[in-house]
Amino acid sequence: MKRFSRLLNARKYSAKSLSNPTFSLEKLQNGVRVAIDESSSAHFSALGVFVDAGSRYEKPDQGFTGMSHMMDRLAFKGSSKIDAIQMQEQLDSLGGNYMCAAARESIMYQAAVFGPGTDEMFSLLADTIVDPRITQDEIEIQKSTIEYEVSEISLKPELILPEWVHMTAYNNNTLGYPLLCPPDALAEMSVKKALEYRKKFYTSDRIVVGIIGVPKQHALELAEKHFGQMKPASTPVERDPAIYTGGLIHLPATPPIGGLPVFDHLHVGVEGLPAGDPDMYALAVLQTLLGGGGSFSAGGPGKGMYSRMYTHVLNQYGFIESCQSFNHSYSDSGLFGIASSCIPKAAPYMAEVLGRELFLTMSRARGALTEVEVNRAKNQLRSSVLMNLESRMVTLEDLGRQVQVYGTQIGDAEMSDRIQSVTTADVRRVAQRVLQGNASNNSGKPTVVIQSDNPDAFGDVLATLKRYGIGR
Repeated sequence: MKRFSRLLNARKYSAKSLSNPTFSLEKLQNGVRVAIDESSSAHFSALGVFVDAGSRYEKPDQGFTGMSHMMDRLAFKGSSKIDAIQMQEQLDSLGGNYMCAAARESIMYQAAVFGPGTDEMFSLLADTIVDPRITQDEIEIQKSTIEYEVSEISLKPELILPEWVHMTAYNNNTLGYPLLCPPDALAEMSVKKALEYRKKFYTSDRIVVGIIGVPKQHALELAEKHFGQMKPASTPVERDPAIYTGGLIHLPATPPIGGLPVFDHLHVGVEGLPAGDPDMYALAVLQTLLGGGGSFSAGGPGKGMYSRMYTHVLNQYGFIESCQSFNHSYSDSGLFGIASSCIPKAAPYMAEVLGRELFLTMSRARGALTEVEVNRAKNQLRSSVLMNLESRMVTLEDLGRQVQVYGTQIGDAEMSDRIQSVTTADVRRVAQRVLQGNASNNSGKPTVVIQSDNPDAFGDVLATLKRYGIGR
């Protein structure tokens, strides 16, 4: 009777998406939000739990630095009822797939499984969140794993430099706190610290349960059975606003591996737009239009070979190894820019090349944006979004994160319509807003990350960007 009354109370909080009639959002009595998409599948259901945690909350003075990375590594390592090997055996026997990923604003637990295995998979998923087995022996094992993982990533510029971009752009605050656990923080990891972290962040008011391909009533019953006993936080977690600072940092080049060529790297960024900003669709179109990739590509039709980073940069300058635009959007800020690499002798020319390309997206001079390329970018972006959402796991992550950020879901049809409504004038206006440093009232300085054995390899990058009107 108690469980039934909780389900009745859940109905008091309910939301629907006008653009997706199969979506509904309910809230259990203890505050757990349950996002349900009843769209049918011939084979699989997708299950997820999204915790409002992550590296942006890991203030150094609270001793939690790197804990979200550790929680990621501790996922699916057993519960009070079964050990790690037994949990792995049960998970594998279901024939689905499962994962945990720690991000800056969320820790995501996800699984996809054959329909008949839904209840058992959801039970195992819940156990690793609500009732995990955390031992010091397991933490020591994961310390070694993290240490190796971080050391490997640090040798790969394409993986480690985006981390440095964030740490430079948000110097010593929120989105700039390290996503990868720093080696010096590993020594502080313990069962006590993990339990303190869970007590603070793994509370019912910070949980979103996402379920796709399961009838609504059964989905609610599963959520109530496994998460209905969680308690809300006794003291709300303080959430500091992201403060974009910008800045410049120089890093030494990574050691050469075998006989592979050595490249210098230049990442240039500005503050982008947060999720929910009305201009986010125009900025996404701009990022698609700039596109990019590596100097060698097996691309073909629809692979972005007509993006500006290919046609204006990679196809024109043989000394450039890679040139790729990026656009990271968070709940209250974002990062937009270009990541590039080149042979060391060509480094002095890179800031000029990137500055000019960014300037052209804002101007009406020769080389300005054209209607043809904007329409092409819109079609590419729409097809990319819709094709990605064909994956159940991608749809699940999208569902959970949208509920965390917006409190509802924006359906694929509505997203497609919003992209389609973007005009060339919109893209130019948003380029001016973002690239000139006016995305918010924070610092309008550019963010520059250089990796080279020569500190002066790229010249005065900030002066070059200023000449092209980048930043303020």
